[in-house]
Amino acid sequence: MAKKLSRKLYEKELFRLQGELVKLQEWVRTEGRRVVVIFEGRDAAGKGSTIKRVSEYLNPRVARIVALPAPTERERSQWYFQRYIEHLPAAGQIVFFDRSWYNRAGVERVMGFCTQEEYTRFLHQCPIFERLLVEDGILLRKYWFSVSDDEQERRFRARLGDPMRQWKLSEMDLESITRWEEYSRAKDQMLIHTHIPEAPWYDVESEDKRRARINMISHLLSSIPYQEVRRTRLKIPARPPGTGYRRPPRLETHVPDAAAKLAGH
Repeated sequence: MAKKLSRKLYEKELFRLQGELVKLQEWVRTEGRRVVVIFEGRDAAGKGSTIKRVSEYLNPRVARIVALPAPTERERSQWYFQRYIEHLPAAGQIVFFDRSWYNRAGVERVMGFCTQEEYTRFLHQCPIFERLLVEDGILLRKYWFSVSDDEQERRFRARLGDPMRQWKLSEMDLESITRWEEYSRAKDQMLIHTHIPEAPWYDVESEDKRRARINMISHLLSSIPYQEVRRTRLKIPARPPGTGYRRPPRLETHVPDAAAKLAGH
């Protein structure tokens, strides 16, 4: 396994790449392009933390994260891809899917949340669906985050003891420990059917989260032919002189100065 990336090198390169992501965002906006990035992988493989770094400096009106909850009864009666379609980007937008329609090939398959017929239909329709997206001009990128069983369990234990991250751990997440091989088979079957030339999968080795983030962002940037967009230079105008307007008294419901306690005054 490659040597872990030092924090100093990681933070310097991450900041540089985040600057490039801002340039990519401006190119997407001005050129009216549509970008979809899918993040899939093992539980605790680092998908969420990578999305956080990718989107940190981006404009939420241009780049947004989609992380859908379990489908409602109505959504279960729809065509499977239907609820995802409404979240696809319009011109000038980027959408990051924190898990996606591939739920059917993974957790739904392993946990028995779909029938064999629904699963087989998904494997048949998914490549067709993605080809349609690409043919329509959407730039589709799919990343699978891989992590070993030992590292996954270590991260689960770290979350269990961290009150700030316990929300990231559920009973279903822990099921992935006892169903490791089942998830492996499901992933392999998924790749056989959905690793297509028009929309290939890219595997991200995520044993070292820092290295995984750098590698994933670097690849995304290298896979899209964006260019830096020249922005109109802005100038802050001079404030005009006052006209004698007097503001009313401050509301009684203003927020108390809790920070004063920290500062000692």
